[in-house]
Parts: sequence; structure tokens; C-alpha cells
Amino acid sequence: MCIDVRKTCECGSKTVQFHLRDNLLHSAVIQRVFCPNCPGDTGFDVRSMLNDNGWVVEYDMLLATMLLTAKLQLEPGAVCPEFLFDQGYACWLEMYPGEREDIREEKEKIMALQREDQRQYLQVIQSWNIERIARLKAAGWRKAQQT
Repeated sequence: MCIDVRKTCECGSKTVQFHLRDNLLHSAVIQRVFCPNCPGDTGFDVRSMLNDNGWVVEYDMLLATMLLTAKLQLEPGAVCPEFLFDQGYACWLEMYPGEREDIREEKEKIMALQREDQRQYLQVIQSWNIERIARLKAAGWRKAQQT
């Protein structure tokens, strides 16, 4: 069973869904989220924070380290914000926050092709996804870099 983890950024303007791979961590591991519009009154701490294209996630590294060293038998030094995010233990549910809304209209147009011409639909959806991932990589989104 997947746990629905949603966090609202510190300024309150955005809510983001997170994926917790294999449900090894608790939602409490994600302490705070800062969208690009959140005021910059908090210093960036590389030991507990990760920046993904202007979005900052702050983790409870003590809790994350305790849980992952016990469950995965990792060395404590291996558990860092980049590990949590890049390995999918506490990362965006989507490729980036708000992706689902951003691509809804494009995807609906492509899905309409499915009823009209199956072959064209498969070609269009494949090329659309490849181009979309290339754009996300170029923009610097961490999850896109992993694909």
C-alpha cells in the first residue's frame, strides 16, 4: 500500500505530492518544502536540504538515517539528501512539482488520437514523451536526469 504524502510549501501557495519508495520512510522525514516563491529567510543546509530547480526539500536526516540504516543495512554516512531523493526514498511523485497539471492539456489531445488512429497515437505519445524528458533534463530537473 502506498502512503499519500502531501506537503505544503512554507509560503502556503503550493502543495506537492511525494513518493516514498518501498514505504521505508515516514512522511515525517520530509520536514519542510520551499517553492521558488517562498521567502528566503532560511539558510540552505547541505546536510539536510536538497535543491531541485529552485524547490528545496528539507529532510529530518536523523530519522531518515535511523530508518534506512536499520532497514537497508546502510552505512550512516551513505544517507544524505541526494541519496533520499535520487534513489526515490523521498522524492516528487511526478518528475517535478505540478507536472500533472502542466501536461494535462497536451496529454488530452494526444489521448484523443487513441480512438482515431492507434498507430499514430503510439508514435505521437512516444515522441512526445521523449521530447518532454529531454526538455526536463535541459531544465535541470533531478528526476529527469535519472531517466
